[in-house]
Amino acid sequence: MTAPVSAKPREGADYGKAGKDAILAGIIAFGIFGPLVGLKTEQNMSNELIVVNDMVSALIIVAIVMAGRFLLSAFVFPYMSQRGKKPTAANALGTEKPDRSKLYARLGLVLIFFYPIIVVSLVGFQGSLKWVDNFGIQILIYVMLGWGLNIVVGLAGLLDLGYVAFYAVGAYSYALLAINFDLSFWVLLPVAGLLAAFWGVILGFPVLRLRGDYLAIVTLAFGEIIRLVLINFRELTNGSAGISSIPKVTLFGIPFDASPDGFAKMFDLPLSSAYYKIFLYYLILLLALLTAYVTIRLRRMPIGRAWEALREDEVACRSLGINTTNTKLTAFAIGAMFAGFAGSFFAARQGFVSPESFVFMESAVIVAIVVLGGMGSMIGVAVAAAAMIGGTELLRELTFLKAVFGPEFNPDQYRMLLFGLAMVGIMIWRPRGFVSSREPTAYLFERKSVSGSLVKEGHG
Repeated sequence: MTAPVSAKPREGADYGKAGKDAILAGIIAFGIFGPLVGLKTEQNMSNELIVVNDMVSALIIVAIVMAGRFLLSAFVFPYMSQRGKKPTAANALGTEKPDRSKLYARLGLVLIFFYPIIVVSLVGFQGSLKWVDNFGIQILIYVMLGWGLNIVVGLAGLLDLGYVAFYAVGAYSYALLAINFDLSFWVLLPVAGLLAAFWGVILGFPVLRLRGDYLAIVTLAFGEIIRLVLINFRELTNGSAGISSIPKVTLFGIPFDASPDGFAKMFDLPLSSAYYKIFLYYLILLLALLTAYVTIRLRRMPIGRAWEALREDEVACRSLGINTTNTKLTAFAIGAMFAGFAGSFFAARQGFVSPESFVFMESAVIVAIVVLGGMGSMIGVAVAAAAMIGGTELLRELTFLKAVFGPEFNPDQYRMLLFGLAMVGIMIWRPRGFVSSREPTAYLFERKSVSGSLVKEGHG
């Protein structure tokens, strides 16, 4: 008597299940986008608010959602599940893949260094303004902010939702001191960093005994307090009107203007504002590299190891004789110092600061950069900043979508929607962040990469 043969699970795409998932996703998408996109409010000639029907745009978005869900259910998810079950050749032989992270980091650094030269050679000096300023400088500012917050969140494990407050302190410190005391950027850059670090210590003292959600609430309140002070302290900050006519950065006293002593006249070059933008690009690049260098050096020192011990287990950290008070205060102070540097650069670049530039959404974006990049990973934070900030800036270039959705369609209006969808997708695809593994600071015999799945809460 032969034993019954068990039926093998059917391999390949299950189009029936994928179709059901697509229909369900379409119903949910129509419930969300129908009122949000399909119904718009406009003001008519009688100054009355009327509702305009634009269901065509909503149905197009629903169709895109259904098609995407069908492809995910039919092809992507089965492929990912099969890939996770099959052992790789490296694991079967007991070997590991070579670590190419350092090579990628060096190649990326070379590309970033020559980025303005490449852009100028492709589109010229005047055409490079948008790409150097909106993409290069803007991304590097958030890379620097992400690396600064990575010290607090990624290394020390302290959730800080008010990081933008130190960014604001640095910006307003430079603006007020430069206007009232006629000091240069190079003098005020360290001053702004020290003032921001001082406020980081001020924040650190009240939260010494707080962890988790309570710490997040207090830091969030601190950020809002700073913003409200900037709005209401009109005698000093000019309130909501902000501060304008902030002095620009000079290159060893050489201004970037049309004066006879300006940069263009001195080197006999045609007048163009691109020189100043390229100079600012390399300036923020050096500041970001300084942030990375200091962070890497600190991680190898006892204070860096104390941060990592505090992140993993505060009770065990205290039992080892580590002063958790000083450890937390140094994390807040150093992270705030780099935010102050970035804030002073932001004020010099914009020439104008106002409280509207330092709302809670800025803190949320910086925290999202650190989390999506992989907490504790320098390369991951840089990649996440480039993807998030550069991706939102690219929406301004998608003018061809007006041919599909109409001439009044503005892709930039859907920036936060696409940003949220991208975050959800990344959390599904890479729940530990872009870079979910890192090398430990201290090791016994040889340096090995630690997977994010083996680290508490993916902090590694």
